[in-house]
Amino acid sequence: MNALERSWYQPFGWSWLLLPLSWLFGALSRLRRWLFRTGLKASHRLPVPVIVVGNITVGGTGKTPVTLWLCEFLQAQGLKPGIVSRGYGVKLTAPKLIDVAKDTPATVGDEPFLLATRSGCPVVVCPDRVGAAQALYLATGCNVIISDDGLQHYALSRDLEIILLDGDRGVGNGLLLPAGPLREGIWRLKGADVVLSNTTPHPLAHWTFALQAEPARSLLNQHFELAVGSPVTLVSGIGNPQRFSRSAAHLGYAVQSSHFFADHYAFTVEDLANLSGSILMTEKDAVKCRPFAKPDWFYLPVTAQLPQPAIDAIAEKLQQLRSRYGV
Repeated sequence: MNALERSWYQPFGWSWLLLPLSWLFGALSRLRRWLFRTGLKASHRLPVPVIVVGNITVGGTGKTPVTLWLCEFLQAQGLKPGIVSRGYGVKLTAPKLIDVAKDTPATVGDEPFLLATRSGCPVVVCPDRVGAAQALYLATGCNVIISDDGLQHYALSRDLEIILLDGDRGVGNGLLLPAGPLREGIWRLKGADVVLSNTTPHPLAHWTFALQAEPARSLLNQHFELAVGSPVTLVSGIGNPQRFSRSAAHLGYAVQSSHFFADHYAFTVEDLANLSGSILMTEKDAVKCRPFAKPDWFYLPVTAQLPQPAIDAIAEKLQQLRSRYGV
């Protein structure tokens, strides 16, 4: 977390000096949303249901584990889900269907690559969500589309919105970017079908979901687990590394030191060359480090566990969509 981000979570941090820029950001955001709502800008509907999993704040909220949970849930209902994602830091001019045997996190993005390898679902990467969704539907015949972090992409019409909040950090100072962490105002939560807070209850959320960390596994052999209580050095390049630290400590690993990098950091061999002993990282970081991993490098698998009322609400909405679209 850099100095600006730290200021967002202080009652009267120096980021308040950027408030005029936040007003401008808010005005442009409202104008853009109004253009879509009035039809002056086109919103494209697909022949299949579209589910958006996103957030109104910058930073990690557990979006990837929830998306993976949703894939499993939809598959258990007999559906064939596919995923569209932006592919942070990747420059693509056309939709790209991920081939896990040939592509890498460097070519398609770390989160999309992780989603493709863990879910087994087809994943298309492109900044143009409409183009990505159309390409995904035509190439794979999926009968439901999940838009990963596509909440503000109003050009893609959606049928179900799941918004995530960080239960500990909440909405920070409640201000829009760049004075605060909000991509859209708190009012945006009222239109969502499901609002979930990560781990800790939050008054703006409908329900709270848990992130269940499992014993660390080797990057080179996923069947080999690191003994609980082992000393580790933490390495991460995610939006909320503090939660990763708490998860490692909660499982009983003895954290010797921590090395936190920027979110979506592109790791190289040199970045970790001077670290000795067992290294513990997140699964998102592991997909980038696996090509040059050592035997004593491990990652922490994490799964989302939604409360039954949230599952029931999603199931009810899904049943309505299946009737509407005939899937």
